[in-house]
Amino acid sequence: MTAPLITRKPAGTPKGGVIVIQEAFGVTEHIVEVCERLATAGYLAVAPEMFHRQGSPIVAYDDIPAAIEVMSQLTPADMAADVDDALAYLKSENLTDQQCAIIGFCMGGTVTYNTAVRLPLGAAVTFYGGGVAKGRMGYESFIDQVEKLQTPWLGLFGDLDRGIPYDDLEVLKIAGGEAKADIEIVRYADADHGFHCPERPAVFHQESSDDAWKRTIAYLDSHLS
Repeated sequence: MTAPLITRKPAGTPKGGVIVIQEAFGVTEHIVEVCERLATAGYLAVAPEMFHRQGSPIVAYDDIPAAIEVMSQLTPADMAADVDDALAYLKSENLTDQQCAIIGFCMGGTVTYNTAVRLPLGAAVTFYGGGVAKGRMGYESFIDQVEKLQTPWLGLFGDLDRGIPYDDLEVLKIAGGEAKADIEIVRYADADHGFHCPERPAVFHQESSDDAWKRTIAYLDSHLS
């Protein structure tokens, strides 16, 4: 079963392609907006609907049990297949693996990291993806896999995120010294989980969000262009 794809194209020739992986709430307006912002920055963006096997639901941000229920039905093989569908689309647009990147948020941040372990792409950017010290969603932990990274990886996290303790990030940073690919971890002292999503006013943090996006585009520009 092929994943439906949301695509946004830049005005001119793409600087590269970016796969955008959703949060645990589905392909929300926020994820579509990320694709649009990437297109404005010159990138061909594609977001696979990871919940297509469950009917592509959009889950309310305050309905965490429902999000967990839908997310728990996915396997690493399912998620890899959806990422590969999106990558195949980008390659059909005459982009190579090294001209392609992947960005993910929350659940998608975890998928992004594991894709960076599985595939040699141009770049990968994780926004607050869980599973740093203890594996989630059928994956091994970030720390256990860091030496296997094949793609340069940027991780963006908030210190107020109780689900991703910053002490674990410091362990990952040290372990990253043994990685085959370059890794960079940025922590925001005043940011919580979901700090980049303006649809979640309880956790959205403008200053951290702005800096994280600036770093993301700079990372893509330096690795793909």
